[in-house]
Amino acid sequence: MHLDAATVMLQWAAGGLLFLWFTLRDGEISVGYAKLLRATYGVIAAGSLALGVAFSPVLVRDASAAIVAVCAFATWSGARSRLEVPAFAVAVVGLVADVLVDDTTQPALWIARLVVGAVFLGAVSDAMLLGHWYLVQPGMPRRLLNRLTNVLLVVWPIEILVMLLPTGMIDVLTGRIDDGWNGVLGWFWLASASLTGVLAWLTRAALKERRYSAVMAATGLSYLAILMGFGTDVIARALLMT
Repeated sequence: MHLDAATVMLQWAAGGLLFLWFTLRDGEISVGYAKLLRATYGVIAAGSLALGVAFSPVLVRDASAAIVAVCAFATWSGARSRLEVPAFAVAVVGLVADVLVDDTTQPALWIARLVVGAVFLGAVSDAMLLGHWYLVQPGMPRRLLNRLTNVLLVVWPIEILVMLLPTGMIDVLTGRIDDGWNGVLGWFWLASASLTGVLAWLTRAALKERRYSAVMAATGLSYLAILMGFGTDVIARALLMT
């Protein structure tokens, strides 16, 4: 399995749209939030298509990225969720195709890594974006951000688990796989993986405070969680690629 930007961006766009659907279900967020996220993830999906075609073409994956982008932009002005879940399903097909084209020796494990990674990256990204939306719509109930943070806390250990399964990050940490930096990258991954969960937990704790500033504190923590989250997913895949 190889690491390329097109695959990472498809994961990111798909996961982000999935959790846009998750957040819009109650109809308590203005249409502006839906527009912001659909535009953001539509551009990311289009970027996946462009990078894939230019540098590492995989027909099904690139077609999936195109469909995800179309789904995002086609519903841009709508307040309700319509195509986010189908877009995620299409992206999963593209991610599976990406694994099978690589002819890796552990296809099931790599499929799990890519799909779980998409969910993981989408949850951590949408948590930060939703936190910022409280500046625009301060009357939103905190439970919306709490739910998203709780999802992140559930998917976080699953993300770590699929990266640890052999051949996995345990082999990097024990030195069986050379990271090229005398083990530094392996330990950096471990720190990123640990801190992602800690930051998500602190975000949930901050939201228990009554003052409005607690929401902004939670948003700041989610910024750091994104950095650690991408380190957890991308560094592991870069080290484990063959």
